[in-house]
Amino acid sequence: MYLSANVGIDLGTSSVLVYVKGKGIILREPSVVAVRKGEALYDEEEILAVGEKALAMVGREPKNIETVYPMSGGVISNYEYTEKMLRYFLQKSIGRPLIKPIVAVCIPCKITEVERRAIMDACMDVGARSVQLIEEPVAAALGAGIDIKKPSGSMIVDIGGGTTDIAVISLGSIVRSDSVRIAGNVFDEDIIRFVKKKYGLIIGRRTAEMIKIQVGMADPAQKTMMAMKVKGRAVGSGLPTMIEVNGEDVADAVYESVEKLSDAICTVLENTPPELSADITEHGIVMTGGGSLLTGLDRMITARCRIKTFVADDALSCVAIGTGRFVDTLGNGLFRENPQDKAR
Repeated sequence: MYLSANVGIDLGTSSVLVYVKGKGIILREPSVVAVRKGEALYDEEEILAVGEKALAMVGREPKNIETVYPMSGGVISNYEYTEKMLRYFLQKSIGRPLIKPIVAVCIPCKITEVERRAIMDACMDVGARSVQLIEEPVAAALGAGIDIKKPSGSMIVDIGGGTTDIAVISLGSIVRSDSVRIAGNVFDEDIIRFVKKKYGLIIGRRTAEMIKIQVGMADPAQKTMMAMKVKGRAVGSGLPTMIEVNGEDVADAVYESVEKLSDAICTVLENTPPELSADITEHGIVMTGGGSLLTGLDRMITARCRIKTFVADDALSCVAIGTGRFVDTLGNGLFRENPQDKAR
């Protein structure tokens, strides 16, 4: 049991990472909840599993069990399940501390005041003493080791599960930004549609994600391609069928989404002050988040935006690491406190 612990949470659409001051990242689990529905109209729903155990049920649940992703586009879409999921993850991470923790939570660049309040309320309801909100690109930049306090422009593209946050940062603040709903989950949906259209095979979300991770690539010009066998249900017969997909299939599937994402990055660059644009041209664009690991995506963005783009070290954990560094600096004046981001 902790006497007290400041906690940083990367509350993502696909996964949740928890950072505890002095301990580092101590939890990384899918943001999914399995719920048993009541048989009668007034029966209460029962939470069966959260995180990894719930993910194992996705696509395999019977009629009376539903798997729910309570986060959508980086914001809360189901408050009740988000609150239960957060409570479970915090208790698993820090137990029941004697003093309530200060909790810092990452948020997308562009969310409404109602969405901000929902995240803060959920954290307060699970036992936080106060809540600090940090924008994901700022956390990603900190996690990537960028000195954001300098009067120099840095561009971060954080590709998560539900959203991609694009931001130009200088002097510790965001100068230009955009948040688009083109990210890892959209790539999965692209793959599902493509496999159905080309091979007449219906696959689920988990299978699509596995294809993306194991053989996925964004650059159709890449010569080395991997292939894997995939099982699904044939459209015509409805029978189980196995096919082989390769990296070229994935590149074709996600091509339009990659183009739109690249265009969004170029638009932010076009609206960036000239001095900061010069800095970005010199330093390059830094990509973070699980979606940035799609092979060749950095090369596609480099070709489209004409600025060198590269993936940060430990891109999957950058936001959580940055949130942790933010947590470590709370109280030392590095960041200005937002009067809205406090206890209710």
